[in-house]
Amino acid sequence: MSTPTVPSVLFVCVHNAGRSQMAAAFLTHLGGDRVQVRSAGSAPADAVNPAVVEAMREVAVDISAEAPKLLTVDAVRTSDVVVTMGCGDACPVFPGKRYLDWTLADPAGQGVEAVRPIRDEIEQRICGLLAELGIEARE
Repeated sequence: MSTPTVPSVLFVCVHNAGRSQMAAAFLTHLGGDRVQVRSAGSAPADAVNPAVVEAMREVAVDISAEAPKLLTVDAVRTSDVVVTMGCGDACPVFPGKRYLDWTLADPAGQGVEAVRPIRDEIEQRICGLLAELGIEARE
């Protein structure tokens, strides 16, 4: 009897300081150990956007210890699903990978009021992705 494999999802945006951090945090929070989650940026910032940290705190998801990471070819190669969020052509493409491009507003330079609707849209998309992967979201 073989052990079922856990799907691996990579979220990519330019700075890995906002959208991809929120998406990774929601997928980790809602998917638990039933999915492997990573995020990265094509030109990572020095820190996660403080308004994003605050907006996520409002929904009881703490990302204050996260740090932007550089996108690597290996991260893409070892992922089953790659979700891009405005990183343009910076993301390498490999045959056999599933790519999704989520058009979302960029929270860079925005206050928490502007980040909330972006956060909420990302959470909805994560719930949809979990359903597509056949994983029931945790509460």
